[in-house]
Amino acid sequence: MSEPTLPATAGTVTAGTVIAESATARGRRARLGLRGLQMMLALFYAFASALPKLIAHPSAAEMFDEMGWGSAGMYSIGVLELAGAVALLIPVLSSVAAVSLSALMVGAFVTQVTVFGGENAATPLILIIPLALIAWARRRDAAGLRRLVRGRS
Repeated sequence: MSEPTLPATAGTVTAGTVIAESATARGRRARLGLRGLQMMLALFYAFASALPKLIAHPSAAEMFDEMGWGSAGMYSIGVLELAGAVALLIPVLSSVAAVSLSALMVGAFVTQVTVFGGENAATPLILIIPLALIAWARRRDAAGLRRLVRGRS
């Protein structure tokens, strides 16, 4: 048997409706799970990734010195990660933040492979997976952001 569906806010739930936006119990669970994932990633990027760079922790400073980027590169990446973490928690910005952090992770992967011999290259790739899920699930929020930027509410 199939799960009964309730009407969505703008009509009925159809095969083309995104589950995370439907009014069913399954859709509510998906929204809560997605929001929890966004919060976990935001905490990770803010505290485990950006904070060591922003306080110039010796381990972060050593890595950026080894790359030849110095403290300017370290602080820049730290600010980008912190901005992405905050933006993950703002509904209208979450999709853009996920795409931006994914791009940052592609750069981190390339750096890990080329500079550090692939020592921790799997970490950025693993982080891209939930970021891609968030970007896809929140893609309609990005359309709302476009309307806001253009001045159409």
